[in-house]
Amino acid sequence: MQQPTWRQIREARRGTALATCAVLALTVTTSASTGRLMEESPQAAGPVSLARATTLSPCMITGTMGVQMSEGVPTSAGYSRSTGTVKALNLMVDFSDAPGEGSALDRLAEFFPQTSDWFRTSSYGRLDYRPESPVPDWLRMPKSFKEYGIERGAPFDPGYRELVTDIVAEADPDVDFREYDLVNILITPNAGPSALDTVLSVTFAGNTEAPVADGVPVSNASFVYSRQDDGSGSYGETGYRVLPHENGHVFGLPDLYTQDGGGAVGHWDIMSEDWGANNDLLAWHKWKLGWIGDDQISCASNSGTTEHTLSPLPENGGTKLAFVPLSSTKGYALEVRTRGGNDEAICKPGVLVYRVDAEVDTGRGPITVSDSTKDSGGCTRRPNVHAELSDATYEPGQTFTDKKSGVRLTVSDIDTEGRYRVHVTRP
Repeated sequence: MQQPTWRQIREARRGTALATCAVLALTVTTSASTGRLMEESPQAAGPVSLARATTLSPCMITGTMGVQMSEGVPTSAGYSRSTGTVKALNLMVDFSDAPGEGSALDRLAEFFPQTSDWFRTSSYGRLDYRPESPVPDWLRMPKSFKEYGIERGAPFDPGYRELVTDIVAEADPDVDFREYDLVNILITPNAGPSALDTVLSVTFAGNTEAPVADGVPVSNASFVYSRQDDGSGSYGETGYRVLPHENGHVFGLPDLYTQDGGGAVGHWDIMSEDWGANNDLLAWHKWKLGWIGDDQISCASNSGTTEHTLSPLPENGGTKLAFVPLSSTKGYALEVRTRGGNDEAICKPGVLVYRVDAEVDTGRGPITVSDSTKDSGGCTRRPNVHAELSDATYEPGQTFTDKKSGVRLTVSDIDTEGRYRVHVTRP
């Protein structure tokens, strides 16, 4: 599919979370993906091959040309590889009007080894994420931060182009950019406003019009500003999570929050909410990234009633995703979520049901979770966890029905190994 020559996606998100009796301001990361996809690039996002099992073909929904970071399978080419050994270049940057706070390696330590551990756990070891920092000191930019004109919603040109050009010039004597799959620019936290006031963190992915370094474009780069400290006292454990969220974009994943916040997906995917307690990715995203194999997908495309046995997402092995296609562009996904792995805030284990639409742009709600207990207020009071959807999962005996299509999804029972049996009925 031919991609547009220039893609720009940028959605700001801000929400509010209730923690006990106090109202806690929750500012969620602004993320973006910009650039032209590299059709000829060997670095396809997700190592999924275009040659797939024919039985899965009906479940490989795709979006039309122009959809920004489509949820379709497989992910378009041009993003960073998401399996095997992936080398991440980390550069710590400061400015004359925002000198680095502490040492540059202290800034690096805010994100590692936590980010590498998160990816290893989420991918079941299929992603060996290796951060490197060949320049251990702050890279001082030749212009002040103010001169670059960077603010929330700033496009790549001219400010970010100038910043990347200057970063390359300063780092190039010590860095061979050809050795890396992606770049993390860790800005000194005192550059720009606090994350509680506004969020600048952003990713430019698949951007072949980016400046070139050592013969390759800096096409997949995440920029992290400020410190995502919500005041709950959990920054040491949760502050790093902005980086795996931003890196999700360099692997081709869209934002799942909307302008209204995290109400579409809640805390079930780090591409929706990356503040607060640890959370994982949806099984659909793990399939896109190649962390779940084709043999772990159950495609419910036939009429009548079919049975599917799903193993919990944190466990390695077993069928992880049942998908019910409604058309060539959308369908329903079912997966089992239990506390374990990267999921530490789950208060109601069960089968998560959500709608995937490959025709919806990033940040506009490409995925919507079905709430089995609508308007319940949820089952968690953890800071910065979307409470209403925390008890969205379906338990044995519960049924979800899509009245428009006539599709019915029923959770039947749980076996002694914790696997859930579900029945899918479609006209």
